[in-house]
Amino acid sequence: MPHLLLTNDDGVDSPALLPFADALATIGDVTAVVPDRERSWIGKAISRTGEVATSTVRRDGRVVTTCTGYPADATQLGVHVVCDPAPDVVVSGINIGLNHGTAFMLSSGTIGAAIEGWISGLPAIAFSAGPGGRDYQRWRRHAWSDAARREWTALAATCATILADVADSGLFEAADVVSVNLPFDATPDTPRRLTRIARMRYGGLFRPIGAGRYRNGFVTVGEPDRLDGTDAEAVRDGAVSITPIRMPEAVAVPESLRSRIERSTSVPT
Repeated sequence: MPHLLLTNDDGVDSPALLPFADALATIGDVTAVVPDRERSWIGKAISRTGEVATSTVRRDGRVVTTCTGYPADATQLGVHVVCDPAPDVVVSGINIGLNHGTAFMLSSGTIGAAIEGWISGLPAIAFSAGPGGRDYQRWRRHAWSDAARREWTALAATCATILADVADSGLFEAADVVSVNLPFDATPDTPRRLTRIARMRYGGLFRPIGAGRYRNGFVTVGEPDRLDGTDAEAVRDGAVSITPIRMPEAVAVPESLRSRIERSTSVPT
């Protein structure tokens, strides 16, 4: 059975953590290393200075390691310090909220934790769930409540099935990181699509709350450049979006443009 490192960006109190750990335990050995609080919208931040402390807690009979750092810190600590033996796969999520499109994907601590797994040389996958067309704030309140436990348990089982299928298919060999976005009510029978990332942007985030003081407010995301074949389209249609991601690499530049940019430098003899 594979050894799975489970992390997230919603912290140790996430209602998705224990159901997902239990579901993953049906396909592998699970070590959970997560932030000690919610650390959303932090991307792939790493604690460069100062200390990061870890603690061990027990929740519903399961041992979870918490850290005072960011999601990517949790992955780093899990891969290189906590796990023995080292994990075979890094699994991040299930995030409370979708991470489709470039605007959300690049900001997501859930995706950042998975990317840190790839940097450490491991297959990595991130799961994010959302309400589809329902009111997000109302859904989020429900998702964090005790009333949602049964729904998280069902969704976690679906995510474990998707993980097993992704691993068996060989998709990890074709991608650096796999990002999965799925409806909160998704089941193993929900349609799945292999997608590309919708190119989406957002405007100003901060709202004034006083003289020289601002608070991060509601995010309004613009329309994607193209919708067809994207994760955003799949989310709109109520399907499961599975996006194989390749880490940033330079684009091919036409010779006509290259000749206008490059300069050759002669080395004195």
